[in-house]
Amino acid sequence: MDIKKVFKSFPHAIRGLSLVSKERNMRVHIIAVVVVTVAGLLFNISLMEWIAVFICFSLVMSLETVNTVLEDICNKLRDDLGLSYDSTKNARDLAAGAVLISAIFSVNVAILIFLPKILDLFI
Repeated sequence: MDIKKVFKSFPHAIRGLSLVSKERNMRVHIIAVVVVTVAGLLFNISLMEWIAVFICFSLVMSLETVNTVLEDICNKLRDDLGLSYDSTKNARDLAAGAVLISAIFSVNVAILIFLPKILDLFI
């Protein structure tokens, strides 16, 4: 393996992160990551809980990135081939659905981790 090629790919990946961070939905996910991280620190969640939270973070944000990629490809196809928006609607909706599924399950994980800790404050 050519290690130089590996390191040369990093600027492209960082550029990709910069591009996706400008997307509205990714900004919402970033805010959620900050809020959950602060809550995790305040409630002193366990190592296993941190692992679950980080898996959720990576899943949702990775799928949001893939969704953004697919939307970009669909826009290029639509514009370059003169296709209608409806011709790429299913692909867009499926990718957005994948993000939604991961977000819903991530919220469920957060509820399982944080609700008992919040309730303990009032009991």
